[in-house]
Amino acid sequence: MNDDQIAKGQLRLANKVAIATGAGSGLGRATAMHFAKQGASVACVDIDLDAATETAALIDSMGGAAVPLWADIASPEANESMVAKTLERFQRVDILFANAGIPHAGSVTSTTIEDWNRVIAVNLTGVWLSNKAVLPTMIAQGSGSIINQSSISALAGFSGVAAYTAAKGGVISLTRQAAVEYAEQNIRINAICPGTVHTPLVTATYEQRGGAEMGKPLPLDEALAVTAAKYPLKRIGSVDDIAQMAIFLGSDESCWITGAIFPVDGGYTAA
Repeated sequence: MNDDQIAKGQLRLANKVAIATGAGSGLGRATAMHFAKQGASVACVDIDLDAATETAALIDSMGGAAVPLWADIASPEANESMVAKTLERFQRVDILFANAGIPHAGSVTSTTIEDWNRVIAVNLTGVWLSNKAVLPTMIAQGSGSIINQSSISALAGFSGVAAYTAAKGGVISLTRQAAVEYAEQNIRINAICPGTVHTPLVTATYEQRGGAEMGKPLPLDEALAVTAAKYPLKRIGSVDDIAQMAIFLGSDESCWITGAIFPVDGGYTAA
């Protein structure tokens, strides 16, 4: 949709309410802002409340409606509070963008049990808990769209990210299971699998890994250039690339799509 269409009020998410987790930066911030540009009211959720507040302020400055909320996505109580506060402010929840996640670099043998448990707690259990918290509201409404954030690391082998890959693979399986479970309630549940996108999470992962490949240190810019060359479209992704898919899945345009896994990866998993 172009700026002229937006100016004419042809908004793809008009009158919808969205929760975006991990909205303080990167993909979460970009998607929250795109949701608002398309007419949605947005609960901007992050473990860093200051960052969530910045995102909400950006939305407010462009004439949108947003509320910043704190949540540790690995906490059941925090997820329940996140939904309750969204309902208090906006009275309904139409979209959940379950995006919050943390990076981690480590092989099967080098990953500690503490790191494994934390990555699984945030990147997999946190997705489950956010889905679980929002589903009763969506069931009562008789509609809803849940968009879970996975990764192409769940679709192809990548060295040095064992716990992260395991968590993201679990998100895909959870998405398919829940999509079947709640289809009769008119709730659609899909997953996005981004390729490499230059975000703080990706930067942190590359820095932990020492470059594009384990054991081959490279400056960040060089590492990203090496990665970009592996993609058929010869570039890494932008936050907007992912946000546009999230808009589609949150909108009524995707009303007959559920249980689907969408690589947004410049052709990487097709090569």
